[in-house]
Amino acid sequence: MSADLKKALNGYMDAHGGGDGLFTTAIDGFFLMRSSTLSMPKPAIYRPALCIIVDGAKQLMFGDRLFDYEAMQALIISVEMPAFGQVTKASAERPMIAINLELDVTILREVLEEMDAPPKAAGDGGPGVFVQEFGPELQDCILRLIRTLATPKAIPILHPAIMREISFWLLSGKNGDEICKLALPDSHTRRVAEAIYLLRGNFADAVRVEKLAAAARMSPSSFHQHFKVLTSMTPLQYQKQLRLLEARRLMVTDGFNAANAAYQVGYESASQFSREYARMFGTSPKRDISEMKAVPAGPAIS
Repeated sequence: MSADLKKALNGYMDAHGGGDGLFTTAIDGFFLMRSSTLSMPKPAIYRPALCIIVDGAKQLMFGDRLFDYEAMQALIISVEMPAFGQVTKASAERPMIAINLELDVTILREVLEEMDAPPKAAGDGGPGVFVQEFGPELQDCILRLIRTLATPKAIPILHPAIMREISFWLLSGKNGDEICKLALPDSHTRRVAEAIYLLRGNFADAVRVEKLAAAARMSPSSFHQHFKVLTSMTPLQYQKQLRLLEARRLMVTDGFNAANAAYQVGYESASQFSREYARMFGTSPKRDISEMKAVPAGPAIS
């Protein structure tokens, strides 16, 4: 099965430009990646998703937590989070091949409600990211999902059905007690996710933990604790990463200078922005953007 999946992935990517990079598909939230070289850590925003390595290996850092996963393993992300990802195993002869499939919480909830013996949520003290084996049932689902791309008219009909099947295998698997937290409306995971949604939409404003806690229907102290356990960051650290990522995007794609980008994302001090930018990206905004623009244009791998 893994050989068929690898062949199908390479076939799709070769037919859509070839080489290394990030390959979009006609299915929203379904991306393919290939890299023949190792990479330095690159920042990105990760939504709730199933991130699969078919060959090679990657490492992601969420806050202060590192997650390594390799061929035939999947990293599952339960809430939207900023992270740094890098390719840790790849070569020209055997490139890293990965898949990112965003999860549909509505479908997860529907499947959970229809299960005769639904999983019971584990204690709410676990992180919102974990690694599990990419078993044959999920491999078969992903292979069929890739094959639907050759028949665009089939996608609206078959894609939801395959996502239901993927949801079932995830919920009935060894980590079903963690995955079901994405779908349970009153779990701490879902309640923190509602606060994250509010924070994402207002990241340029000053953080008010009381307002975020109210969105999560928790006391401020309980919210702070659950947020930190789930994301490995405090709300302030989370906001800071969102601001710096958006400022970087504004400088690269919209031509903002550092001072204008800083003010646009909510900083009142350009010098503070430069210090925090250097701590996150390892260099000053000016040098970082100059180096990025010096690299030939092309799809990036996060």
